[in-house]
Amino acid sequence: MLITRESLLRLARETVSQRIHAHPELVAVYLTGSLLTDDPLLGNTTDIDLVFVHPYLSEPQREVVPLTAEVHLDIKINPRFEYEHPRQLRLDPWLGPEMYAPLRLYDGQHFFDFVQAGVRDKYDDPANAWGRAHRNLEHARDLWSDLRSQPPAPDQASPQRLLKYMKAVSHACNCLAVLQGRPLAERRFLTQFRSLATVSGHPELAASLLRLLGADRVDASSLASLLPSWEADFLTAGSLPGADPRLHPGRCNYYLQGMRSQLQGAFPLDLLWPLLYTWSLAVAGLTTDARHPWDQVCHQWGLEGEYFAGQLDQLDAFLDQVTAILDALALANGL
Repeated sequence: MLITRESLLRLARETVSQRIHAHPELVAVYLTGSLLTDDPLLGNTTDIDLVFVHPYLSEPQREVVPLTAEVHLDIKINPRFEYEHPRQLRLDPWLGPEMYAPLRLYDGQHFFDFVQAGVRDKYDDPANAWGRAHRNLEHARDLWSDLRSQPPAPDQASPQRLLKYMKAVSHACNCLAVLQGRPLAERRFLTQFRSLATVSGHPELAASLLRLLGADRVDASSLASLLPSWEADFLTAGSLPGADPRLHPGRCNYYLQGMRSQLQGAFPLDLLWPLLYTWSLAVAGLTTDARHPWDQVCHQWGLEGEYFAGQLDQLDAFLDQVTAILDALALANGL
């Protein structure tokens, strides 16, 4: 199937038209994510990220709708009250960048005029950019502290613990991302951070990030052999009642083809982030006996048991490096 940005945007608009007809109470709809870039495809697959703003809290809050084997809708449903204080959104490291320049697809109540006027006012001022980054840093430090206070069992991996660890790493990396633009994309997390670290004048951070994921213990040539186990766990977990929408079976090919594309590229280790994150998310819903391949990978990569304390030490040092960057920015701008 030939997929172009224009055909994807057409699908997005058709979807919005249908939803507005069925749900006239919707306040606004906007598009975000990879379709805002010139290159939304990875492994000839992509998703269409839509945000529906409801007048009230609505369930479900996330919905995945497969369109083809290569494309699916990823819909977030946000309540209107999350946007009530636009000036505060300037300091929000997630909603702030999202609302700064999305693609408007529906605006029945002048929603964007009100919200964007507040978000965009002095958005790029150093104080506000630093505030968005520092909020991410605080979240990362809080998560690191929680992990440090709860030492893992020496011989047992925990997907919940690894997910918390990766969330801390994500917040730390996004400190730098939100200084210059949007948060890092999930499938391209390592690719984008490598470029970001170089542009920021700290290319050494890209190597540090890889070590946080156990890359110094990874045999890149054997990564392809892990994908069948990953795929089996993803599909099993996604088929369970009440499964996390991120594990919807319609997203499996989206991740799989993206990782295969990265394997064939110049930086095959870039697949470590989507592989580890989605695999941990999947096995968190499986029985202990059913997650043996994931356990084995965590052991080999030093992400479990007795090795985990060393990873936390590396994360501590990484956070110190990010803190120093933000402190230098504050000093240079008299904050």
